[in-house]
Amino acid sequence: MIQIKRVYDDFSENDGYRILVDRLWPRGLTKEHAHVDEWLKEIAPSETLRKWFNHEPEKYPAFRTKYMDELADEEKQTMLEAIRKKALHHRVTLLYGAKDDHHNQARVLMEVLKG
Repeated sequence: MIQIKRVYDDFSENDGYRILVDRLWPRGLTKEHAHVDEWLKEIAPSETLRKWFNHEPEKYPAFRTKYMDELADEEKQTMLEAIRKKALHHRVTLLYGAKDDHHNQARVLMEVLKG
C-alpha cells in the first residue's frame, strides 16, 4: 500500500515506511520530529521544474506531464521499482512539504507508482 501525507502532519505508526520525496528539507522541521525513514531527494522534481512550478495550481497539469517525463529516467525508474517492492511488504507513506494537498509531486509519484 502506498499513500501520501504532508510531512508536517502528526506522525503515526500506521504510516509504515516514511519516505520524504522533496528535494529540499522541510523548513523548521527537525529530523527527529519528521520521523523520516528515507529521504529520496533524487526522485523529486528537478530544481528547474520545481522552481518553474512554484506550487501554482494552474501549472499543475503541465507540471505533472513534465515530472512524469523526468521520472522516465533509468535512475528514477530504479528508485520507483525499489519503492514498489517495499510496498509489497510494508505500508509506504510518501511525505511532502507543500501546503497544497492536491497539486504536488507526491501525488504524481503515487499515481506513477500505482500505475
